[in-house]
Amino acid sequence: TTLVCILVNDAVGSNAMILFTLISRVADGLPLVASVKEDEELNRNLVDYQRQAKLLIRRLTPGSPSRCSLLAGSHHFHYLLEAGVCYLILAAANFPRQKAFSFLEEAQTQFSTQYANEIFTVSRPYGFIEFDRNLQKLQQKYTDTRVSSNVSQLNVALQDVQRIMIQNIDDVLKRGEALSELDAQAQDLSDLSRNYRQDANALNLQSAYTKYLIIIGVVLMILSFLYFRFLW
Repeated sequence: TTLVCILVNDAVGSNAMILFTLISRVADGLPLVASVKEDEELNRNLVDYQRQAKLLIRRLTPGSPSRCSLLAGSHHFHYLLEAGVCYLILAAANFPRQKAFSFLEEAQTQFSTQYANEIFTVSRPYGFIEFDRNLQKLQQKYTDTRVSSNVSQLNVALQDVQRIMIQNIDDVLKRGEALSELDAQAQDLSDLSRNYRQDANALNLQSAYTKYLIIIGVVLMILSFLYFRFLW
């Protein structure tokens, strides 16, 4: 299944809580909807990170954890993988993980309820862009200080959050590159093996043709000899 992540640096405004939300289909990495905090400077800084996110989505595997936090300097990524769809946010490091995963679960519930029959048939990127309004409302809800102080009502229990894996974004990227290289080497070996089998089959066929031609030639010589010896 693919990690959906975005790598960020300190240039992104640290006063924001949830800076970016991305929902993508895992099988082919198709982005379904994204929501970015309205800030011109922030949006410029996120361009490269969005590109890296798409790369990481393609690296999700069936063994990827269904919930994971990724450390990226002064910001953290949190993602939830559910029913072939990855829900990801980029948040400030001081944004509570319990709130992050409550946000993701609420976004997942709303999105899957609204688009359950269309998720795997849509073919154009950002086909559910109208869901951005829902994400904006959720982001506002979870960055509201009145909600921030009332964590006891959140959907995700604190003990469950503590069991969620924490990884470093750089390690994930490097591991993904290593796996990609292994996949490429395996593909090269597979291609070489297939070419070898094809060449071997061609040689065997050529050898068989040559053998049959020799036999036919010998038979013709014998028949010619008998014809000229006894019938001419």
